[in-house]
Amino acid sequence: MNITGTFLDEITHDIPSANWGEREWAADFDAMKSIGMDTVILIRAGYRDRATFNSRVLAAEGAMRPAYADLVRLFLENAGRCGMDFYFGTYDSGVHWREGRQERELDINRRFTEEVAERYAAHPAFRGWYISHEINAFDDRVMTLYERLARHLRALKSVPILMSPYVRGRKQFADAITPGQHEKEWAQVLARLEGLVDIVAFQDGQVEFGELPEYLAINKRLAEAHHIRSWSNVETFERGMPIDFLPINWQNLRYKLDAAAKAGVEKVITFEFSHFMSPNSVYPSARNLFNRYCEWLYESPAHQGTA
Repeated sequence: MNITGTFLDEITHDIPSANWGEREWAADFDAMKSIGMDTVILIRAGYRDRATFNSRVLAAEGAMRPAYADLVRLFLENAGRCGMDFYFGTYDSGVHWREGRQERELDINRRFTEEVAERYAAHPAFRGWYISHEINAFDDRVMTLYERLARHLRALKSVPILMSPYVRGRKQFADAITPGQHEKEWAQVLARLEGLVDIVAFQDGQVEFGELPEYLAINKRLAEAHHIRSWSNVETFERGMPIDFLPINWQNLRYKLDAAAKAGVEKVITFEFSHFMSPNSVYPSARNLFNRYCEWLYESPAHQGTA
Protein backbone atom coordinates (compact mmCIF):
# COMPACT_ATOMS: atom_id res chain seq x y z
CA MET A 1 0.00 0.00 0.00
CA ASN A 2 1.19 3.47 -0.87
CA ILE A 3 1.15 6.30 1.67
CA THR A 4 -1.46 8.71 0.33
CA GLY A 5 -1.92 11.08 3.24
CA THR A 6 0.00 12.76 6.03
CA PHE A 7 -0.55 14.73 9.17
CA LEU A 8 0.77 18.30 9.28
CA ASP A 9 2.39 18.96 12.64
CA GLU A 10 3.30 22.52 13.51
CA ILE A 11 1.64 22.72 16.93
CA THR A 12 3.53 19.95 18.65
CA HIS A 13 5.06 19.20 22.01
CA ASP A 14 7.58 16.45 21.33
CA ILE A 15 9.27 17.01 17.94
CA PRO A 16 11.21 20.08 16.80
CA SER A 17 9.96 22.71 14.38
CA ALA A 18 11.46 22.84 10.91
CA ASN A 19 11.12 26.65 10.97
CA TRP A 20 9.61 26.69 7.49
CA GLY A 21 7.98 29.63 5.77
CA GLU A 22 5.70 29.82 2.74
CA ARG A 23 8.38 28.79 0.24
CA GLU A 24 9.48 25.72 2.21
CA TRP A 25 5.91 24.55 2.84
CA ALA A 26 5.06 24.93 -0.85
CA ALA A 27 8.08 22.79 -1.76
CA ASP A 28 7.02 20.13 0.73
CA PHE A 29 3.48 19.97 -0.62
CA ASP A 30 5.03 19.50 -4.07
CA ALA A 31 7.08 16.61 -2.69
CA MET A 32 3.95 15.04 -1.17
CA LYS A 33 2.13 15.35 -4.48
CA SER A 34 5.06 13.80 -6.36
CA ILE A 35 4.54 10.47 -4.54
CA GLY A 36 0.76 10.43 -4.89
CA MET A 37 -0.44 11.98 -1.65
CA ASP A 38 -3.98 13.31 -1.86
CA THR A 39 -4.81 14.03 1.80
CA VAL A 40 -3.33 16.29 4.48
CA ILE A 41 -4.54 16.45 8.08
CA LEU A 42 -3.80 19.30 10.46
CA ILE A 43 -3.04 17.32 13.60
CA ARG A 44 -4.31 20.07 15.87
CA ALA A 45 -5.21 23.71 15.27
CA GLY A 46 -4.07 24.61 18.75
CA TYR A 47 -2.50 23.09 21.82
CA ARG A 48 -2.47 24.75 25.23
CA ASP A 49 -1.31 28.36 24.56
CA ARG A 50 -0.32 27.95 20.90
CA ALA A 51 -2.44 28.05 17.76
CA THR A 52 -2.10 27.94 13.99
CA PHE A 53 -3.85 31.31 13.61
CA ASN A 54 -4.83 34.17 15.90
CA SER A 55 -8.15 32.97 17.25
CA ARG A 56 -10.41 35.41 19.08
CA VAL A 57 -12.08 32.47 20.87
CA LEU A 58 -8.83 31.03 22.20
CA ALA A 59 -7.54 34.49 23.12
CA ALA A 60 -10.62 34.99 25.27
CA GLU A 61 -9.82 31.77 27.14
CA GLY A 62 -6.47 33.00 28.40
CA ALA A 63 -3.02 34.14 27.38
CA MET A 64 -2.19 32.76 23.94
CA ARG A 65 1.09 33.20 22.16
CA PRO A 66 0.74 35.20 18.93
CA ALA A 67 0.54 33.27 15.66
CA TYR A 68 2.73 35.26 13.30
CA ALA A 69 1.50 33.32 10.25
CA ASP A 70 -1.92 31.92 9.42
CA LEU A 71 -0.91 28.30 8.89
CA VAL A 72 -4.46 27.11 8.27
CA ARG A 73 -4.78 29.48 5.32
CA LEU A 74 -1.30 28.49 4.09
CA PHE A 75 -2.10 24.77 4.27
CA LEU A 76 -5.51 25.21 2.60
CA GLU A 77 -4.01 27.16 -0.27
CA ASN A 78 -1.29 24.59 -0.86
CA ALA A 79 -3.76 21.72 -0.57
CA GLY A 80 -5.98 23.39 -3.13
CA ARG A 81 -3.04 24.04 -5.45
CA CYS A 82 -1.98 20.39 -5.24
CA GLY A 83 -5.46 18.88 -5.50
CA MET A 84 -5.47 17.51 -1.94
CA ASP A 85 -8.18 17.11 0.66
CA PHE A 86 -7.52 19.07 3.86
CA TYR A 87 -8.80 17.80 7.22
CA PHE A 88 -8.99 20.36 10.02
CA GLY A 89 -7.79 19.23 13.45
CA THR A 90 -9.56 20.60 16.53
CA TYR A 91 -8.13 22.35 19.61
CA ASP A 92 -6.58 20.35 22.45
CA SER A 93 -6.34 22.21 25.74
CA GLY A 94 -3.99 19.54 27.05
CA VAL A 95 -5.71 19.95 30.42
CA HIS A 96 -9.52 20.08 30.67
CA TRP A 97 -10.50 16.79 29.07
CA ARG A 98 -7.61 14.95 30.70
CA GLU A 99 -8.73 16.12 34.15
CA GLY A 100 -12.39 15.24 33.79
CA ARG A 101 -13.65 18.62 32.55
CA GLN A 102 -15.07 17.41 29.24
CA GLU A 103 -17.79 20.08 29.22
CA ARG A 104 -15.15 22.79 29.33
CA GLU A 105 -13.20 21.19 26.48
CA LEU A 106 -16.37 20.83 24.46
CA ASP A 107 -17.47 24.41 25.04
CA ILE A 108 -14.13 25.81 23.87
CA ASN A 109 -14.12 23.60 20.78
CA ARG A 110 -17.68 24.44 19.87
CA ARG A 111 -16.96 28.16 19.80
CA PHE A 112 -13.54 27.68 18.27
CA THR A 113 -14.80 25.51 15.39
CA GLU A 114 -17.62 27.98 14.74
CA GLU A 115 -14.92 30.61 14.27
CA VAL A 116 -13.00 28.20 12.04
CA ALA A 117 -16.08 27.54 9.90
CA GLU A 118 -16.58 31.28 9.42
CA ARG A 119 -12.97 31.75 8.35
CA TYR A 120 -12.14 28.64 6.35
CA ALA A 121 -14.99 26.19 5.70
CA ALA A 122 -15.89 27.71 2.33
CA HIS A 123 -12.45 26.88 0.93
CA PRO A 124 -12.85 24.08 -1.63
CA ALA A 125 -9.93 22.09 -0.16
CA PHE A 126 -11.64 21.90 3.27
CA ARG A 127 -12.86 18.31 2.98
CA GLY A 128 -12.87 16.90 6.50
CA TRP A 129 -12.63 17.29 10.27
CA TYR A 130 -10.13 15.60 12.56
CA ILE A 131 -10.88 15.16 16.27
CA SER A 132 -7.44 15.69 17.75
CA HIS A 133 -8.08 14.24 21.22
CA GLU A 134 -6.17 10.93 21.09
CA ILE A 135 -7.54 8.01 23.09
CA ASN A 136 -6.56 4.36 23.62
CA ALA A 137 -9.53 2.84 25.47
CA PHE A 138 -13.17 3.29 26.40
CA ASP A 139 -13.97 6.17 28.74
CA ASP A 140 -17.59 7.18 29.08
CA ARG A 141 -16.84 10.85 29.70
CA VAL A 142 -14.54 11.10 26.69
CA MET A 143 -17.11 9.27 24.56
CA THR A 144 -19.58 12.02 25.43
CA LEU A 145 -17.04 14.61 24.30
CA TYR A 146 -16.52 12.78 21.01
CA GLU A 147 -20.24 12.30 20.38
CA ARG A 148 -21.24 15.89 21.03
CA LEU A 149 -18.25 17.37 19.23
CA ALA A 150 -18.79 15.16 16.18
CA ARG A 151 -22.42 16.24 15.92
CA HIS A 152 -21.38 19.88 16.22
CA LEU A 153 -18.71 19.55 13.52
CA ARG A 154 -21.14 17.84 11.17
CA ALA A 155 -23.62 20.69 11.60
CA LEU A 156 -20.94 23.26 10.76
CA LYS A 157 -19.86 21.47 7.58
CA SER A 158 -21.02 18.01 6.58
CA VAL A 159 -17.74 16.38 5.58
CA PRO A 160 -16.05 13.18 6.85
CA ILE A 161 -14.84 13.09 10.46
CA LEU A 162 -11.57 11.29 11.21
CA MET A 163 -10.03 10.01 14.43
CA SER A 164 -6.57 8.47 14.96
CA PRO A 165 -6.42 6.60 18.28
CA TYR A 166 -3.44 4.72 19.66
CA VAL A 167 -2.96 1.22 21.03
CA ARG A 168 -1.71 0.80 24.57
CA GLY A 169 1.09 -1.40 23.27
CA ARG A 170 4.28 -2.84 24.71
CA LYS A 171 6.61 -0.48 22.84
CA GLN A 172 5.34 2.48 24.82
CA PHE A 173 3.60 1.28 27.98
CA ALA A 174 4.71 -0.92 30.88
CA ASP A 175 1.06 -1.83 31.57
CA ALA A 176 0.35 -2.75 27.97
CA ILE A 177 -3.02 -4.04 26.83
CA THR A 178 -3.50 -7.50 25.28
CA PRO A 179 -5.09 -7.93 21.84
CA GLY A 180 -8.19 -9.38 23.51
CA GLN A 181 -8.50 -6.44 25.89
CA HIS A 182 -7.96 -4.03 23.02
CA GLU A 183 -10.76 -5.64 21.02
CA LYS A 184 -13.14 -5.48 23.97
CA GLU A 185 -12.38 -1.80 24.65
CA TRP A 186 -12.70 -0.73 21.03
CA ALA A 187 -15.88 -2.68 20.41
CA GLN A 188 -17.41 -0.38 23.04
CA VAL A 189 -15.79 2.78 21.63
CA LEU A 190 -16.83 2.19 18.03
CA ALA A 191 -20.34 1.13 19.03
CA ARG A 192 -20.73 4.58 20.62
CA LEU A 193 -19.22 6.40 17.64
CA GLU A 194 -21.01 4.54 14.85
CA GLY A 195 -22.73 7.09 12.62
CA LEU A 196 -20.74 9.96 14.15
CA VAL A 197 -17.12 9.28 13.22
CA ASP A 198 -16.62 8.24 9.59
CA ILE A 199 -12.99 7.09 9.57
CA VAL A 200 -10.71 5.49 12.15
CA ALA A 201 -6.95 5.40 11.49
CA PHE A 202 -5.21 3.59 14.34
CA GLN A 203 -1.59 4.52 15.01
CA ASP A 204 0.60 1.48 14.33
CA GLY A 205 3.80 2.21 16.25
CA GLN A 206 3.08 1.27 19.85
CA VAL A 207 2.91 -2.50 19.37
CA GLU A 208 5.74 -4.94 18.65
CA PHE A 209 6.23 -5.80 14.99
CA GLY A 210 5.25 -9.42 15.53
CA GLU A 211 1.94 -8.35 17.09
CA LEU A 212 1.05 -5.76 14.46
CA PRO A 213 -0.84 -8.06 12.02
CA GLU A 214 -3.17 -9.22 14.80
CA TYR A 215 -3.94 -5.66 15.92
CA LEU A 216 -4.50 -4.52 12.33
CA ALA A 217 -6.92 -7.39 11.77
CA ILE A 218 -8.82 -6.53 14.96
CA ASN A 219 -9.04 -2.84 14.03
CA LYS A 220 -10.27 -3.61 10.52
CA ARG A 221 -12.86 -6.10 11.77
CA LEU A 222 -14.24 -3.72 14.38
CA ALA A 223 -14.43 -0.79 11.97
CA GLU A 224 -16.32 -2.86 9.42
CA ALA A 225 -18.73 -4.12 12.08
CA HIS A 226 -19.65 -0.54 12.93
CA HIS A 227 -19.70 0.82 9.36
CA ILE A 228 -16.65 3.01 9.87
CA ARG A 229 -13.96 3.32 7.21
CA SER A 230 -10.63 1.75 8.19
CA TRP A 231 -7.36 3.56 7.51
CA SER A 232 -3.95 2.94 9.06
CA ASN A 233 -1.71 5.66 10.50
CA VAL A 234 1.69 4.20 9.63
CA GLU A 235 4.21 6.03 11.77
CA THR A 236 7.36 7.06 9.91
CA PHE A 237 9.36 7.68 13.06
CA GLU A 238 11.11 5.00 15.09
CA ARG A 239 9.83 3.86 18.47
CA GLY A 240 11.76 1.73 20.91
CA MET A 241 15.10 3.48 20.46
CA PRO A 242 17.07 5.40 23.10
CA ILE A 243 16.57 8.66 21.16
CA ASP A 244 13.08 10.02 20.44
CA PHE A 245 12.07 10.59 17.65
CA LEU A 246 14.08 9.82 14.53
CA PRO A 247 13.07 8.71 11.01
CA ILE A 248 12.18 5.04 10.77
CA ASN A 249 14.37 2.36 9.23
CA TRP A 250 13.13 1.67 5.69
CA GLN A 251 12.95 -2.06 6.40
CA ASN A 252 10.59 -1.39 9.30
CA LEU A 253 8.41 0.95 7.25
CA ARG A 254 8.21 -1.59 4.41
CA TYR A 255 7.11 -4.26 6.90
CA LYS A 256 4.35 -2.03 8.26
CA LEU A 257 3.12 -1.13 4.77
CA ASP A 258 2.99 -4.81 3.83
CA ALA A 259 1.08 -5.58 7.05
CA ALA A 260 -1.45 -2.82 6.32
CA ALA A 261 -1.94 -4.18 2.80
CA LYS A 262 -2.53 -7.72 4.09
CA ALA A 263 -5.03 -6.43 6.64
CA GLY A 264 -7.01 -4.80 3.83
CA VAL A 265 -7.20 -1.26 5.18
CA GLU A 266 -8.67 1.28 2.80
CA LYS A 267 -5.93 3.92 2.99
CA VAL A 268 -2.54 4.55 4.58
CA ILE A 269 -1.68 7.90 6.11
CA THR A 270 1.39 8.77 8.17
CA PHE A 271 2.65 10.76 11.09
CA GLU A 272 4.36 12.36 9.53
CA PHE A 273 5.90 13.15 6.19
CA SER A 274 7.54 16.54 6.68
CA HIS A 275 9.79 15.63 9.60
CA PHE A 276 10.49 11.96 9.04
CA MET A 277 10.17 11.18 5.33
CA SER A 278 10.49 14.37 3.31
CA PRO A 279 13.39 15.17 0.97
CA ASN A 280 13.24 18.61 2.60
CA SER A 281 13.49 17.34 6.17
CA VAL A 282 16.09 18.61 8.61
CA TYR A 283 17.05 14.95 9.11
CA PRO A 284 19.37 13.48 6.43
CA SER A 285 18.01 10.01 7.17
CA ALA A 286 14.51 11.23 6.26
CA ARG A 287 15.79 12.23 2.84
CA ASN A 288 17.29 8.78 2.46
CA LEU A 289 13.99 7.23 3.53
CA PHE A 290 12.23 9.23 0.82
CA ASN A 291 14.70 7.88 -1.74
CA ARG A 292 14.19 4.26 -0.61
CA TYR A 293 10.42 4.72 -0.66
CA CYS A 294 10.53 6.19 -4.17
CA GLU A 295 12.69 3.30 -5.40
CA TRP A 296 10.11 0.88 -4.03
CA LEU A 297 7.19 2.92 -5.31
CA TYR A 298 8.41 3.44 -8.87
CA GLU A 299 10.90 0.66 -9.53
CA SER A 300 9.69 -2.50 -7.78
CA PRO A 301 7.86 -5.05 -9.99
CA ALA A 302 4.81 -4.90 -7.71
CA HIS A 303 4.31 -1.23 -8.60
CA GLN A 304 5.13 -1.28 -12.31
CA GLY A 305 2.35 0.48 -14.17
CA THR A 306 0.57 1.63 -10.98
CA ALA A 307 2.60 4.62 -9.82
